[in-house]
Amino acid sequence: MNLSGKRVLVTGSTTGIGQGAAEMFRAAGARVAINGRDAANVDRVISEMGGDGFIAAPGHVGTVEGCRSVVAMAIEKLGGLDCLVNNVGIGPLARLMHITEPHWDEVMSVNLGAALFCTQAALPALRTSRGSVVMISSVTGLIAGPPDSFVYAISKGGLIAMTRSLATELARDGVRVNCLCPGYIDTPMIKAENELTGGQLNRAISEFTPAGRIGTVRECASSILYLASDDALYVTGAVLSNDGGCYANGSWGTNDQGSEPAPWVPGG
Repeated sequence: MNLSGKRVLVTGSTTGIGQGAAEMFRAAGARVAINGRDAANVDRVISEMGGDGFIAAPGHVGTVEGCRSVVAMAIEKLGGLDCLVNNVGIGPLARLMHITEPHWDEVMSVNLGAALFCTQAALPALRTSRGSVVMISSVTGLIAGPPDSFVYAISKGGLIAMTRSLATELARDGVRVNCLCPGYIDTPMIKAENELTGGQLNRAISEFTPAGRIGTVRECASSILYLASDDALYVTGAVLSNDGGCYANGSWGTNDQGSEPAPWVPGG
């Protein structure tokens, strides 16, 4: 896939799916703004990825001012913007009766607020380039997620609704908005949780995922590149599941053998 000359901002791109997408965008010829809360960590990740073609856009996008600052920095350094990937997300775990107001506020400000206000800040540049937005939701936004990811699932469902609403509003401006819903992806977060459970997490994922395994970052990030590419110019308002068949299967609950669902939120 050729993305030569494209200017891309990926929020939350110092690890996991975001970093994988950034690397693939660069390999396809794009210039990419790397975002994370800690400037030193952003610089370190850029150095590890080779440096050339990446620019730093550090900042916390969990606030409106943070969103505006990060987007403005990326646009200034890139000389415009062709694609915004709203990837940043958090998934602290709590069942219904243990959810607190700070828990709710933090998840909503990062998972929903960042997507809304980064898109708002990027819109003038995207209108100029007739660019696109890719929202990174989760299959938990489509079907009932694990019970301890209740707030996470609500926020990811909101991203799907935001995608469809913005797609219809911005279509006549030439700005496309699409959404990717990953399932369980083999990211550092999942690897760490799997180690803590003595390998039980990956075994559980393999049992209840129809494909019989966890997905790779590259398999997930390739979908982001497609939605951002000129090959998808007629695609807007789409919600694409990349989950090994879990959405088709219809549940994150117990599988046929009665095993409990994996104790971490899909999306990695």
